[in-house]
Amino acid sequence: MPSVPKRASKRVHSDPSTPELLLDYAPARQAARPRSLADEQGGLKLSIGPQAVPARSSHPSRDHSVERDLPPPPLAPLAPPLPLPALADELASFREFGQATRKLVTTFPGADGQPREVPTFVNEFWTARQRQASSLQEISYRACFKPQLPRFFIERLTQPGEVVYDPFMGRGTTVLEAALLGRVPCGCDINPLSVVLTRPRLQPPSLAAVAQRLGQIDFASSNEFPGELLVFFHADTLRAIASLKQYLLARRAAKSLDDVDDWICLLALNRLTGHSSGFFSVYTLPPNQAVSVKSQRKINADRNQTPPPRDVRAIILKKTRILLRDCDPATLRVLANVAPKAVLLTEPAAHTPELPARSVSLVVTSPPFLNVVDYATDNWLRCWFLGLDAKSVKLTVPRKLDAWQAAMTEVFRELHRVLKPGGYIAFEVGEVHAGKTKLEEAVLPCGVAVGLEPELVLINDQEFTKTANCWGVDNMAKGTNTNRIVLFRRPKDARQD
Repeated sequence: MPSVPKRASKRVHSDPSTPELLLDYAPARQAARPRSLADEQGGLKLSIGPQAVPARSSHPSRDHSVERDLPPPPLAPLAPPLPLPALADELASFREFGQATRKLVTTFPGADGQPREVPTFVNEFWTARQRQASSLQEISYRACFKPQLPRFFIERLTQPGEVVYDPFMGRGTTVLEAALLGRVPCGCDINPLSVVLTRPRLQPPSLAAVAQRLGQIDFASSNEFPGELLVFFHADTLRAIASLKQYLLARRAAKSLDDVDDWICLLALNRLTGHSSGFFSVYTLPPNQAVSVKSQRKINADRNQTPPPRDVRAIILKKTRILLRDCDPATLRVLANVAPKAVLLTEPAAHTPELPARSVSLVVTSPPFLNVVDYATDNWLRCWFLGLDAKSVKLTVPRKLDAWQAAMTEVFRELHRVLKPGGYIAFEVGEVHAGKTKLEEAVLPCGVAVGLEPELVLINDQEFTKTANCWGVDNMAKGTNTNRIVLFRRPKDARQD
């Protein structure tokens, strides 16, 4: 089996001439010269990818049976972002879901030891209902926020064409939402799975192209048969999965992977294990985590179940239809306009030298929460499929609050560098330790320490998610039952970088 090259830092563009591509999963696309995006305030230029993509009419994998040779749509008129008083006024008067906003104050110790206060707004600011966002967002990943969260801030604090960045990218929720809104998406995550989960959805292929490619793959050709995985999969299903893995690894080694292969890889990762017949596995935990072989044996025994055969091709095609459901011509044109400019990085959030100073207008992100979720353990089976050693992925998940604050301070220092003067950071944290630890109070001094100004705290208070209920979590007892977002701003008169 081809080995996975080890690199300290990988940069991912849509340009195949870029040598540092994550896991060599670089779609084979026509090379194009970089395009520069002017920083309006700083006068710098950010080189962030190819100038154009091939026309859809000449690219069979992008034939979505829509209008041919249409120019990119004009972006929405450039309305200035809301000034902070206007945003605060909107939050204070917000009643879209029938409840009045509660206005509170969050207190934290200032650098001089004196208490500082930040206005805090509590309401349901976006819906908790399922399937209220783009179908392209329907990719499972544990501990991720809803797409409505980044959309709320992107719409209010940026203009089309500006750069939106997520330094803890995860499944790519912020990155994709930014692209759907005509913003230039940038993301970073030390977990190599993040780019694999994110990049294909920025330039989705057509259903016909996916079906054609699946028909060309020999799903009975694998030389690998890991018998310990038979607790999850029927023997025929496991052979098909291993054959698909072998195909993708071979295409990677030959540097011939394209966007259709990328998409199929994404869908295979998403469908590996789950709790219904729409997944390759027998019944197990929800698809955003994978239990151990030992735990799955116990689940099988408790449920008196054996893995049934699954049709891998059919499951991938069905999920493709679901993801492409909202990909109308206008959406595809918006994505085609901004996706080639995307920058996706695999490295620590506190060290991103590829991102120029003063280039980002808005950061929307959510960091790891005090070891609440073991990301590496959750993804061991996905790492197997990609040929990765899950234990080699070193994630920042501090166990103690002071260590978490130290790590976040270094992340804020880097975000201060890349942020434009006047730009914003929407930093989502949650309740942990059964609500006893409120991380918004802990994170405020971290941002202040590097020169950021705390503007407000927004608490989105709503019912628990479906996934949390699958864990058996009581809404008011454990886990995270609110989104708590601290909004920072880089002062306009900040020093030059």
